[in-house]
Amino acid sequence: MLKGKTALVTGSTSGIGLGIAKALAAQGANIVMNGFGDVETPKAVIAALAVKVGYHGADMSKPDEIAAMMAYAAEQFGRVDILVNNAGIQHVARIENFPPERWDAIIAINLSSAFHATRLALPAMQAAGWGRIINVASVHGLVASAEKSAYVAAKHGVVGLTKVTALENATTGVTCNAICPGWVLTPLVQKQVDAKAAALGLSNEGAKKLLLGEKEPSMQFTTPEELGALAVFFCSPGGNNVRGVAWNMDGGWAAQ
Repeated sequence: MLKGKTALVTGSTSGIGLGIAKALAAQGANIVMNGFGDVETPKAVIAALAVKVGYHGADMSKPDEIAAMMAYAAEQFGRVDILVNNAGIQHVARIENFPPERWDAIIAINLSSAFHATRLALPAMQAAGWGRIINVASVHGLVASAEKSAYVAAKHGVVGLTKVTALENATTGVTCNAICPGWVLTPLVQKQVDAKAAALGLSNEGAKKLLLGEKEPSMQFTTPEELGALAVFFCSPGGNNVRGVAWNMDGGWAAQ
């Protein structure tokens, strides 16, 4: 369905980003990856799906590096047809104890990077008359949790940016939507599970159940594969008039 298209997915060397990149590649999209850590293994996973794959290691907190990444994608692949703004970090603390530098980093990577990548991707999408911008927000873009002030503020901002982008392009072939996952067992969430297990003297499985039970009525983690399937839908003809939504996949979290 997406053969000949190019998707740039930030934060795609693991977790949600890799799951979305795999789903888009399975539909024939070439992939530009971004992220830290092991790069060659996830690149090989995407390449095995018989698509062209590139990588740029832009630090998503730095606008000039984001610009370099977008220039690389245009040079190597022609243009970005599908932009998935997924890169994110987390820090947990009460507001009065929240380190200002962690606030700044979370806003930069979780929110500002989506703005910078979007503003650079839009002109080519508009000129082509087709484009998909998918922002990976969070259920925390819809509701709040204590001790996550920067993350909640950033993800609420991502939902707002999504709506404005969609409205500004409402009469074009460019759509913008947000995915709002609940708990997904990514390395980021596993750290929270490990911390809870250590703090409360629980097994890892016990900590997972406690984490899910606090928020997610389904008592199951959303998977990267499920999120990837939703991203594919947004890129399909069925998603042509889906514009500006914040689509939660959260096991009933926000329904409470």
